[in-house]
This record gives sequence, C-alpha cells and structure tokens, in this order.
Amino acid sequence: MKSVKPLRRVSVATTLEAEDAVSELLASLVGSAASAYFDLEAQTSLVSVFSQKVLPRTLKSEILSGLKQIESFGLKLGSGKITVAKVKREDWAESWKRHFHPQEIGGALLVKPSWSKKKPRKNQAVVILDPGLSFGTGQHPTTSFCLHEIVRGRKNGTQPASFLDIGTGSGILAIAAAKLGYAPVHAFDFDPEAVRVARENAHKNKVDSKLKPKRGDVTKLPLKPALQYDLICANLISNLLIAERRGIVNRVKPGGTLVLAGILAVEFAEVARAFADTGLRLAAKRMENEWCSGSFCFV
Repeated sequence: MKSVKPLRRVSVATTLEAEDAVSELLASLVGSAASAYFDLEAQTSLVSVFSQKVLPRTLKSEILSGLKQIESFGLKLGSGKITVAKVKREDWAESWKRHFHPQEIGGALLVKPSWSKKKPRKNQAVVILDPGLSFGTGQHPTTSFCLHEIVRGRKNGTQPASFLDIGTGSGILAIAAAKLGYAPVHAFDFDPEAVRVARENAHKNKVDSKLKPKRGDVTKLPLKPALQYDLICANLISNLLIAERRGIVNRVKPGGTLVLAGILAVEFAEVARAFADTGLRLAAKRMENEWCSGSFCFV
C-alpha cells in the first residue's frame, strides 16, 4: 500500500484580531493560503499553512520579523508561538472533524461538513463544505454575517435576485446564494488557488452549472460595469474597500444591497464614512469580537 506523504504544517498562535494579518503573512512566506481555527473557550486563534515543499531554514526568522511588523501596526498578537511540524494527511483531516460543526442560518440554510449526519429541515438549502488544505470553513463572524444577509436578501416571486461575491475564497457565499435561488451568481478572487478551491466546492455542491468562479482583481474593475447586482458581498480588508469603493458601488443595482465584511471594528467607522460619500447609508451592522460587518443601501 502506498504510504501517505506527510505534510508540513507551519502554525502561529495568535488572537482573532490579528488572524487575517497573520494569515496573509504565512501565505506569502510559504506560498499557500492559510486556514485558521478559533478556540472559543481559550479566545485564541491558530493560523496554519500546509505544504509539501521543502521549507527554507530561515522561515522561522522571517515569520518572526513579519510578526513584529504586524505588532507595530497596533494589532495584539497574543503568544505569537511559531510551530513547524510534519503531519500526515489523514491525521490532519481527522483533527478538523473535532472542530468543524454544522451551522444553521435561520431556517433557510444549513452549512455542514460531508461527514455530518445532521438532516436539513423542510425546505432548508444545504451547503456541503469540508475544511481544505488552503481554506477555512466559513465560520468566521464576518462570513456568518454575509450568510445571514444572503438569506435575508432573497426575493419572492418569479424574478430571482442577482449576486456577486468579491473575494470569494472557498466559494461558500456564492454557493449558498446559488442554493437559495439567486441568479445569476458570479464570484471572483485574486488568488488562483482560491478560484480552484471555489470551483471544486461548487462542483461538490452541484451548482457548477450556475456558478463558475473566476480570477479577478478588484483594483482593475471598470468604473462602468456591464452588469449590476441586487446583492454584493465584499469580504476584503478595509483599505482595499475604501480605495476601490467606486468600482464596487457602481455594481450595485438601484435598490440593491452591499454587504461589507472582514473589517476590524476600529476601522469600521472610516469605511462607513467612505461609502457614505458614494450615496450609500448603513442599514445594519454586527460587531463580534474584533470584527464589524455592515449592510449598505442607497439613500
């Protein structure tokens, strides 16, 4: 029997506040996107990347240098403990089963891993999403807010609502929208690995005929779009949202909704002011831990 080649796992113990910054640091140094697990009881986040490549001897020192830079921005790192270890694929997969549980979004949507035996309620759409080597499970507070807004934004009647997912990651939001009857559903991400994973997840959920995630750069969106959407979710860092707000807002239909997520709570007011200048008003927001997300509509 062919042996399973071990993976190398590089992990940093940190805080939820610094989770995204640490994820980007590890992804840039190791060359694969990061996944994160937040321990609710301990209030700590473990950010990890997995790789079969030979890692450079200087990796730990490079990570340490990057962590110091993140800390200089004012983010609390927590312990910042760096761990590099070998782990077999089957051990990795089994360990995640202890942490990834089904989540219900109202009575309309159930997101669960493939090994879960939880049955959906009557008329409840189901999204199957397993944690992958490159991407998390979609249980981050900002993702949860987006899912609730997708459920809330469905239209009754013959004309379905249209949906755009900017920065799709694992594809969870676009897949949920497709399952809930949105059409058309479009999604893009700058990271080609994210696009590959999102396409695989769309296929596994049997919505690949409705959803074909593409590679795209939000900084290169034409200011005059070919299409506008009833609902747009943009889960991006705040400075990117502010810089590209015109191109994003121009894609929202009159009467449509823009959901902004992935924003540190201390930065949310600045983001809200920037989008108010484009004619949008804040309709709803949720703050959870260090994160704040909001829904915006035209005045």
